[in-house]
Amino acid sequence: MADGIKKRISNALDLPGDIVLNLPRIVITGSIALFIENHRGIVEYTPDKVRLNMSEGALIVKGEDLLIKSLIADEAAIEGRIKSIEFED
Repeated sequence: MADGIKKRISNALDLPGDIVLNLPRIVITGSIALFIENHRGIVEYTPDKVRLNMSEGALIVKGEDLLIKSLIADEAAIEGRIKSIEFED
């Protein structure tokens, strides 16, 4: 099903986009923790940067002392001093 149709169905039925459109769901706890659902794997992992594949593009987390605390299927938890979160096409 095309993304445009999925988006209209999601809006009409008041369904969360992260489920219907397989969009990333990101929960941020201050500047010390980040929980991501619906990623497609880790591309880069250093103490200063974590890059994750998404359905469209990538999510880049920059900071200091970054640590992947857990990694299960399409979920990841990152801890450290988070300075920025970017989406890349």
